[in-house]
Amino acid sequence: MSLISLEGKRGLVVGIANDSSIAYGCAKAFRALGAELAVTYLNAKAERHVKPLADELEASLFLPLDVRVEGELEAVFAAIQEKWGKLDFVLHSIAFAPKEDLHARVVDASREGFLLAMDVSCHSFVRMAKLAEPLMVDGGCLQTVSFYGGEKVVEHYNLMGPVKAALESVTRYMAAELGTKGIRVHALSPGPLATRAASGIDRFDELMARVTERAPTHHLVTIEDVGAYAAFLASDAAKSLTGSVAFIDGGYNIVG
Repeated sequence: MSLISLEGKRGLVVGIANDSSIAYGCAKAFRALGAELAVTYLNAKAERHVKPLADELEASLFLPLDVRVEGELEAVFAAIQEKWGKLDFVLHSIAFAPKEDLHARVVDASREGFLLAMDVSCHSFVRMAKLAEPLMVDGGCLQTVSFYGGEKVVEHYNLMGPVKAALESVTRYMAAELGTKGIRVHALSPGPLATRAASGIDRFDELMARVTERAPTHHLVTIEDVGAYAAFLASDAAKSLTGSVAFIDGGYNIVG
């Protein structure tokens, strides 16, 4: 059997909004390699878009999750505990900032907007890690999704830059703290993709054009590209890797 296998592993995928979502690309790769999945959806409005994808993925659990709603995250992990009794990997692929704060300069961001962006986009990953830890009895892998704007200033990325920087730092600290339990922690850092989340960033189409021009490969990555790397990291083939920020961007980070 290939080392790149997820047979017998069970994972939670958070962040599928539609079939263009990074989380969906990852979920497809997880499932293709044999993993059993739990999939969440944001709310009733999102459910009708996500349910057909969850069915396609043969998800064993399909659960509502808005990390802003008290108790919903805990309910997801309680359902996993009841259904499986253990967990092997988690993909955290959610981010949010109020539009007025996201489109403003960082120095003009409101306190409320900054805290909300940090809570949804960063601290929710910490909360998931805490809840996943006792379920990862045989070790596991926690993954989140970042962006190059957390390391370098990217025009119009604004508030999400500091938030992603915090997320990447959290990734490193949790990797150090959980490593002795065999729990690995990674941040995926894809190049720009035309996802629903990205549509909220001002002039994002210009960024995609710039990356296509400057990246060594001269093309944008796909959700399948991201999924392939995420599946590798979740597998036993990557059991000695942790704490990374993995650029999946056609090399743009080395020239951008």
